[in-house]
Amino acid sequence: MLVLGIESSCDDTAAAVVEDGRKVLSSVVSSQDDIHAKYGGIVPELASRRHIESIIPVVREAIDRAGVTLGDIGGIAVTQGPGLVGSLLVGLSFAKSLSYATGVPFTGVNHIESHPLAAFLHEKDEEKNAPSFPFVSLIVSGGHTTLLLMESFTSYRILGQTIDDAAGEAFDKVAKLIGLGYPGGAAIDALAKEGDANAFAFTRPHMARRNLDFSFSGLKTAVLTAVRSIEKEDGAIVDRKRADIAASFQEAAVDVLVAKALWALEETGATDLVVAGGVACNSRLRERVAGEAAKKGFNIFIPAPCYCSDNGAMIAALGYRQMQNGNKGTLDMNALPTWEGF
Repeated sequence: MLVLGIESSCDDTAAAVVEDGRKVLSSVVSSQDDIHAKYGGIVPELASRRHIESIIPVVREAIDRAGVTLGDIGGIAVTQGPGLVGSLLVGLSFAKSLSYATGVPFTGVNHIESHPLAAFLHEKDEEKNAPSFPFVSLIVSGGHTTLLLMESFTSYRILGQTIDDAAGEAFDKVAKLIGLGYPGGAAIDALAKEGDANAFAFTRPHMARRNLDFSFSGLKTAVLTAVRSIEKEDGAIVDRKRADIAASFQEAAVDVLVAKALWALEETGATDLVVAGGVACNSRLRERVAGEAAKKGFNIFIPAPCYCSDNGAMIAALGYRQMQNGNKGTLDMNALPTWEGF
């Protein structure tokens, strides 16, 4: 079964064609970084307008790259939430219209639930190992930091999540504080390689043993305090100190993420860990979680970076499973900017 996945929860317009929930025939992502960079963050109204302009070309390209026609598509999966309501409505309205016009059923997908399924995706001529249920998934993105125990493709238990700022948001805000611009995750990752991760003793927030919730507001405040102190003493942040701040901040954030993911494995008895979401592209997080998991005998699964950040393939993967369970959308379905439990 071929499923067309459509993702528009935030600032990326994405579409993909996936066969049987695993084999990626195409995946197309249109970024909006050029629009939002000068504002230092996402402007919802501008994001919605760009989605309107991009949705048809992106979907058309995904179908063309897959080498199929619209008549070959057996189902449509679209992000229903959570996310920016204007952005969500563009994708959802398009999916409902396409479903109505073609008679192809559609289903609404929870963006966060879809991230772990990226671990099952593979390219056309590729086979790969996949996690076994139940497994723990650490989902780390700009809007969410969540630990799930995945019991099946469509059922899970929430183990912990952020009580304030998400890890990805903290990366972006810290990048802005030290003059790296937006988006900041990749910039911090690159600059941290030139810095000393022990130069600043930043807090490791919310690290009480057996507590699986996250908090990054304190870490963000600690970086702000350090920046203001440097500016007061030196007048400006020199490049060396900028690199040290990036490295020290990144190490603190990664320490928290890795520790809690491993605690979740220990508490649940699961042996497989999936790390997904945009922040899973971070090289230090990928290195540390793989190393620490191996020491304890756990299996680690991290999707390719293109499937960690927002994409239509993961939406199609979850949509395929939902439709197998008889979960189909109706034309009165609405966007859910907030989703119960998240």
